[in-house]
Amino acid sequence: MGEAANVFNLSDKKYDCNGNGCGVVVESRRPCCWYEEEIYDDLRWSFALNSILHTGTSEFQDIALLDTKHFGKALIIDGKMQSAEMDEFIYHECLVHPALLYHSNPKTVFIMGGGEGSTAREILKHRTIEKVVMCDIDEEVVDFCRRYLVANREAFNNRKLHLVINDARAELEKTQEKFDVIVGDLADPVEGGPCYLLYTQCFYQNILKPKLNHKGIFVTQAGPAGVLTHKEVFSSIYNTLKNVFKYVKAYTAHVPSFADTWGWVMASDEPFELDAEKMDIGIGERIKGELLYLDGESFISSTTMNKSVYQSLLKETHVYTEENARFIYGHGRACLP
Repeated sequence: MGEAANVFNLSDKKYDCNGNGCGVVVESRRPCCWYEEEIYDDLRWSFALNSILHTGTSEFQDIALLDTKHFGKALIIDGKMQSAEMDEFIYHECLVHPALLYHSNPKTVFIMGGGEGSTAREILKHRTIEKVVMCDIDEEVVDFCRRYLVANREAFNNRKLHLVINDARAELEKTQEKFDVIVGDLADPVEGGPCYLLYTQCFYQNILKPKLNHKGIFVTQAGPAGVLTHKEVFSSIYNTLKNVFKYVKAYTAHVPSFADTWGWVMASDEPFELDAEKMDIGIGERIKGELLYLDGESFISSTTMNKSVYQSLLKETHVYTEENARFIYGHGRACLP
């Protein structure tokens, strides 16, 4: 294979296969062949491609929309899989619906991040919702997703959605509003990136919690939660929230395109009291349309950890601070097989 096969151009940038690229491999005889994400130095996760639909670069990150053979359209940011057409509903239903169902009457929601639009889409299925503020720092990502992710166009055009382009921390600091639910749909904490600051005890205690209404609920994505990966950030995020809120509930689900079990954490000063039957009643009464993944029994079962993860959550002592953070392994990289 010749020299040309080792280089991929993304928005006028060159990414080689020596660990500096953004996860797409190009063969010399075809427009594209594989998307390959480096999970660790010695572990890669590859997808066969039909085509590269679009690429771009913002002030903050590289963006690509790929048509994969197995998972359909996939959104890639900085070489990391963000969501795939075939299974993104698992992640977004788990992120959104438990918190909104545990709240007795959620009317206002603030989304930290969520530029893809899928989190807003799921929130807007709830009949009680009156206002959703989606705050994402990267306008180009939002514009990209609004243009190319057809499934979320209705959500982007919904009059209840208020889009703000800003750092979520700065926006929460300056706003006078309070919210029934705040959702953290942020990128994983990566060393050198800004997002880890939004996982710290200081942020939760001093900025986020005061912006919750009485009986308000916070929920965040919390990174990989598999047997081999849950100690990276999942257990730390759980323990950090335990130091801020009275009641904390962790839960997990397998997301095939992420090649791992994923974790979420809910937190509130009010207890989480719904059982499976009451959750199913809430789904039927409150949500427009049918959920594809989540029901009462599946959610309750998702809160039961296997022994390894349960013991780690029980014994975790690390608390996120600006000076003492844990990080997910770096950005995606382009590599030839």
